[in-house]
Amino acid sequence: MPKGAFPNTPSVESFIVQPLDHFNRRNNGTYNQRYWINEQYWNYPDGPVFLYIGGEGSLSEFSVLSGEHVELAQTHRALLVSLEHRFYGSSINIDGLTLENIKFLSSQQALADLASFHMFISQKYNLTRQNTWICFGGSYPGSLSAWFRLKFPHLVYAAVASSAPVRAELDFTGYNKVVAWSLADPVIGGSEKCLDAVKEGFHAVDSLIQKGNVTQLEKDFYSCGSLQGSDDYTEFVGNLADIFMGAVQYNGMSPISNVQNICQLMTTKDNSAYEGLRSVNKMYMNSMGLSCISNSHAKSVADLSSTKLSLIGVGERQWYYQTCTEFGYYQTCEDPSCPFSPLITLKSQLDLCFQIFQVPTESVLQSVQFTNEFYGADFPKSSRIIFVNGDVDPWHALSVLKNQSRSEIAIFINGTSHCANMNPSSTSDPLSLQEARKEIATQVATWLKSAQSEMGG
Repeated sequence: MPKGAFPNTPSVESFIVQPLDHFNRRNNGTYNQRYWINEQYWNYPDGPVFLYIGGEGSLSEFSVLSGEHVELAQTHRALLVSLEHRFYGSSINIDGLTLENIKFLSSQQALADLASFHMFISQKYNLTRQNTWICFGGSYPGSLSAWFRLKFPHLVYAAVASSAPVRAELDFTGYNKVVAWSLADPVIGGSEKCLDAVKEGFHAVDSLIQKGNVTQLEKDFYSCGSLQGSDDYTEFVGNLADIFMGAVQYNGMSPISNVQNICQLMTTKDNSAYEGLRSVNKMYMNSMGLSCISNSHAKSVADLSSTKLSLIGVGERQWYYQTCTEFGYYQTCEDPSCPFSPLITLKSQLDLCFQIFQVPTESVLQSVQFTNEFYGADFPKSSRIIFVNGDVDPWHALSVLKNQSRSEIAIFINGTSHCANMNPSSTSDPLSLQEARKEIATQVATWLKSAQSEMGG
């Protein structure tokens, strides 16, 4: 069993009452926010506090039981706490997804929740300035980790921000540029031959769509229903491209999320590139236990429009709302470097913002610009933050990849994907990941030492 994974002591799950709107005290609405605590390793009463930040999905008890931050907590005898993001998982009111209430979902409100949680934990355990706080997060919570340090430096001494896309971007063409590069990367089992086959396969799909021969696609790719017009065609190619995007982003984390496996299927001798796409689609369906793939745009719109709560998994409606009102991040394929279909347009994704949330395109663009103005994009001008990225991960294109100052440090890991450093360490980890983990551990130890010397400890 890897060190830091699944200790026997159970974590404590509980809820804190939070204001719906931290920035308007005349609004007395509240919601219950879920958190976990693991005291097992804590050197009471002066040990540090490691805060794990939740994001665009439900959090579980493993947020204080397993992972890189837990291994570091064992070493430094830290109190482990984690906070689920407002409006995701169980941290939401029954009417939270309505248009009227989803407006209280934002990264700014989430950071205010963290400040309020900091005060709650400090009071609960009678913490003092002797207790050094370090926060951890990956992906969107990686950005939150950096931003919590940036905006609340008096509360958190340092931050580890893994795979953090701190630069908001409306048309995120860079995502599929990295996907294309990774599909051709021999370090992870890709090849130029594989990338060419993917391009050729999607070109064949586009040709069938242009010729109106969509019944062939429905049959060959096991569509649940018939493709009804251009919106469904976009849905279809988007679903197919998502398999490849996911394989790159989460490379090595499951059999389907594996560039080597996908490239083997795409380059099988005597198979056309189109046949290769069919094989990849079938492998995806088998791994997910699906008998068919839903390509109905109308169903997707209905799903995103639904205000019914789902307390597990990713909050699809909530996250789409945040892309419309803060981040953009739309992964498009209108750039010639994209290996998929040019039907995956910016317009098709922006239209949903208006259709579902009544947010017009101009407003999305302004929100993205404001987010970068508010947080500093990929030049945040903070201190004591480690930005960790893997070169295989498409999200690295929006992160901090070079040291910004002596204490804003960038670690770029060769051959690793999204948030790879956050998993429990394993003997099978590539050397580049092992070295990165050592560098992170050394930096965390240095921070804790400097915090103590500042306190005269």
